[in-house]
Amino acid sequence: MPVNIADYLSGIIESIGIPLFVFDLDGTFQFINESFSDIFGKTCGEVIGRKSHDIFPEAEAKKIKKAVCAVFATGQRCVVEIDMEVGQKKTTFYRIIISPIENMRGSVVFVSCVAVEDTEHRQVLEALRESEKRFMDVVYASGDAILLICDNEFVDCNEAAVRMLRYTTKGEFLRTHPSELSPLVQSDGRPSHEKADQLMKCAFEKGFKRFEWTHLRANGEEFPVEVSLTPIVRDGKRMLYWVWRDITESKKAEERSACLQRQLVQAQKMEAIGTLASGIAHDFNNMLYPISGHAEMLLDDLMLGDSNREGVEVIYKSALRATELIKQILAFSRQEKSELKMMRLQPIIKESMKLIRATIPTTISITQQIDSDCGTINADPTQIHQIIMNLATNAFHAMEEQQEGELNVGLKEIELDTDDLNYPNMLPGPYVCLTVADNGMGMAKDIVDRIFDPFFTTKEKGKGTGMGLSVVHGIVKSMNGEIQVYSELVGGTEFRVYLPIVEDVSGEKGLDLKEDLPYGGERILLVDDEEAIINMGKQMLRRLGYSVSTRSSGIEALEAFRADPDRFDLVVTDMAMPKMAGTRLALELIKIRPNIPVLLCTGFSEGITDDMIESLGIKGLLNKPILKKDLARKIREVLDGK
Repeated sequence: MPVNIADYLSGIIESIGIPLFVFDLDGTFQFINESFSDIFGKTCGEVIGRKSHDIFPEAEAKKIKKAVCAVFATGQRCVVEIDMEVGQKKTTFYRIIISPIENMRGSVVFVSCVAVEDTEHRQVLEALRESEKRFMDVVYASGDAILLICDNEFVDCNEAAVRMLRYTTKGEFLRTHPSELSPLVQSDGRPSHEKADQLMKCAFEKGFKRFEWTHLRANGEEFPVEVSLTPIVRDGKRMLYWVWRDITESKKAEERSACLQRQLVQAQKMEAIGTLASGIAHDFNNMLYPISGHAEMLLDDLMLGDSNREGVEVIYKSALRATELIKQILAFSRQEKSELKMMRLQPIIKESMKLIRATIPTTISITQQIDSDCGTINADPTQIHQIIMNLATNAFHAMEEQQEGELNVGLKEIELDTDDLNYPNMLPGPYVCLTVADNGMGMAKDIVDRIFDPFFTTKEKGKGTGMGLSVVHGIVKSMNGEIQVYSELVGGTEFRVYLPIVEDVSGEKGLDLKEDLPYGGERILLVDDEEAIINMGKQMLRRLGYSVSTRSSGIEALEAFRADPDRFDLVVTDMAMPKMAGTRLALELIKIRPNIPVLLCTGFSEGITDDMIESLGIKGLLNKPILKKDLARKIREVLDGK
C-alpha cells in the first residue's frame, strides 16, 4: 500500500520535540504542533486563528510580527530572539527561525516558525556582556591611558588618555594620528617612527611588549611614559591595546634617589677627608710649628728697615694661613660652623690674586678695582680666601679655550635699600660687594638657574665635582650674605658677593710682633718627639726668660721627673707621642706630684676638649702651631693659677 507523504510529514512534525507554528500573510496562526501546545500551554483551539500578540507577550509579539513581515516581503529566512515565561514563571530564551513557504509560482504564502530553546547560550552571552562591561568600567576608571589602535589609527581610548595628553575631548584625541604624539627623535637618538614600527612588529610577532617612551602633550610638552603593547584580533583585524603610564614622578624620584646617593657618597668622602685630616693634622702642624716659630723669632731680631724682613713676614703669614687652612679642612669635613671674626677684605683679596696670577696663563690679564675704604665684615678669613679662589678659578676655566681673556676683580661698599633687596634674609644697610667677572663663553639661563646646585657641573668628567660653587654659596649664606650671577652666552659672566658691613668695635690691628709679652724665670720641662720642635721651643722659651730642660719621649720625661720631682715648675708636653701619649704622661706626673702644672700641646687631635683635660688634672691646652704670644700668656696663666 503506497505511503501518503503528506500524512508522513505531518506525523514527523507533530512528533518532534521542538515547537513549530505557521503564520499566514495576515500574521494569523494557521498551524501549531503538539510540542508548541506542550511547552507554551496553549491548545490548538486557543491558538489557531489568533494573532501573535494574543499568545506571546506584547514586546516579544512585536519582534515576531516584524520578522514575519520581513520574510513575506523578502522571501529570506531570518532569526528573532525572544524571552518567554513558561512553566513556573521560568524565563526561557528562544531563538525563532522564521522561513518562507512558497507556492508553485514562487510566492510566499505562509511562513514557518521553529522555536529553539537556547537559554544556556543566552546566559553565556549575558555573562560575556557583563564581563565586557566590567572590563570597560576598569578601562575607563583606570588612571593609566588605555587606547585601542588599528591600522595605525586610534579606535578608542579612556578618559585618562584624554587627561594625560591634555586634550579637551575624547573626539579631539581620537582624530589625532599616533605619530603626532611623539617627538621626532627619542632619548636614545633613534627616530620615533622607526623605533615605533619595530616595537609594534615585535609585539605582533612575540606578544606582550613593555618599554619606556617619550610622548608629547597637546601643548607640546614632552613627558616620559611606560608603554605596554598587547596584540588582539577583533572581527578578523589585528589590533593593539596600548597602556601608557606617566612615569614623570617616578623619574623625578629616581633622580632624587640618585642625587641622595651622590650626596651620600660625597658625605662619605667628607668623612674620609675628616678622618684623614685628623690623622695628618698633628704631623702637618709639627712641620708648620718650627716654620712659624723661627719666622716669629727672626722678625723679633730684624729691624723694621731690614731688607730681609719683608720675606720673613711672607713666610710667617703663609705659615699662619696654612694653619687656618687645616682648621678649615677639619671644620668643613666635620660640617662644623666656622668661627667668624671682624676683618677687612682688601688684604685677603690682594693675597689671593697673587696666587691666582701665579697659576693662570699670562694671556689672561687681571685687573683689580679694590676700594681701600670698604668697611669691615664678620667672616672667616680662610673661607673668604676659598670664595675668591673658587670664583677666580671658574672664571679662568670659562676663558681657557680663548686666545686671551680678562679677569676683573672688584670690591666696593654699597648701600642697599628695600627696593634693592631681592632676597628675604637681606636687610637694608651697608654691604661690601665683591665682584669676579670674566669675558669668557658665558652660560645659558637654564645653566645659570642650576649653577649653585650640589653636584651640578658643566665640566668634563674628571675636571669637576659640581661642589665648588655649592660650597661657595653655603659659605656666603653662613655669613648672612648673598651671591648673584649674571651671564650671557658669548657675553661673559659676573659673580657678585654681598656681605653685610658691621661696626668694627675690636679696633682691628695689623701684625704686631713687638707687643709686650709676659716673661718669667721658672724651670720648664719641654717634651716632644720632634727634634725641630724641641730646638725651636727651647729657643722661644729661653727668650721668654725661662730655664728649659727637654726630653724627646714621654718615657724619658717621666724618668727625669721621677728622679727629681721638685726640679720643675711646669711641664709642657706634646699630646701624640709614641709609647706614651701626653695625657698618659700627665697622669703619671700628677701621681708623683699632685700639684705639678701640665700644659698640653696638640695638633688638632680629635676628641681633646678643655673639659677633658680639666678632668685629668691638666692645667691648659694649646693648639699647634703655637704663636709666641699665646705660649707666653698661657704659661703665665697656668703658673699664676689664673
